[in-house]
Amino acid sequence: MSTPQLVVHRDKELMAQAAAARLITKIVDAQASRGQASVVLTGGRNGNGLLAALAAAPARDAVDWSRLDLWWGDERFLPEGDPERNVTQAREALLDSVPVDPERVHPMPASDGPHGADVEAAAAAYAAELARAAGPENHGGVPAFDVLMLGVGPDTHVASLFPELPAVRETERTVVGVRGAPKPPPTRITLTLPAIRAAREVWLLAAGEDKARAVAIALSGAGEIQAPAAGARGRSRTLWLLDAAAASQLPRSLYPPASA
Repeated sequence: MSTPQLVVHRDKELMAQAAAARLITKIVDAQASRGQASVVLTGGRNGNGLLAALAAAPARDAVDWSRLDLWWGDERFLPEGDPERNVTQAREALLDSVPVDPERVHPMPASDGPHGADVEAAAAAYAAELARAAGPENHGGVPAFDVLMLGVGPDTHVASLFPELPAVRETERTVVGVRGAPKPPPTRITLTLPAIRAAREVWLLAAGEDKARAVAIALSGAGEIQAPAAGARGRSRTLWLLDAAAASQLPRSLYPPASA
């Protein structure tokens, strides 16, 4: 797996704008080389901030939205259209304003979907959808995502992989149900670390002083069971996109102070 690289921006607004520009470039490059691109979205304030910045960027029109597959790293197991669902927020921030192909948007199942309240069955269905999209050259039963984005929680969780809970210990399945999450709602669906590590690039987003300790822990050599963010790595690149507040507890030797 790749060694983490850090980019530190002055504030969260600049971080979101720069990350959006970086994502546009990555998608356009992937489409130019392979005809299509595959991206895993994240929710939360930083993930949604990036999507809003992308929606406002004039360069968004460089993307061929009809040749882009969109997946999610995790989802709150709530009814379709619930405002707390990541896909609902992503539609509001970006997807409703760009010409995506609905067949290439892959939301995780809702709690009022065909699997009802059975979160394990819903997770298995998403794993099967990922497996159908994976080619023989891909790794671990999931598509070779060009970019997989993750927000970093104050407790070092990524996706819905929380410290010490069973989901972060999963080594075989690509998608699992989560019950008893310490952050509401307690029931969720998430990609596992093996699925995350199949991505070409993993980008971890963190902004704000409340994320500073988590960033420092995850980048200090902590184990992935205690600090799930430490286990999120891409096959070719692992990129931490931070604002100055989130980077404030890192040793200066770890990042270029004027990187953006």
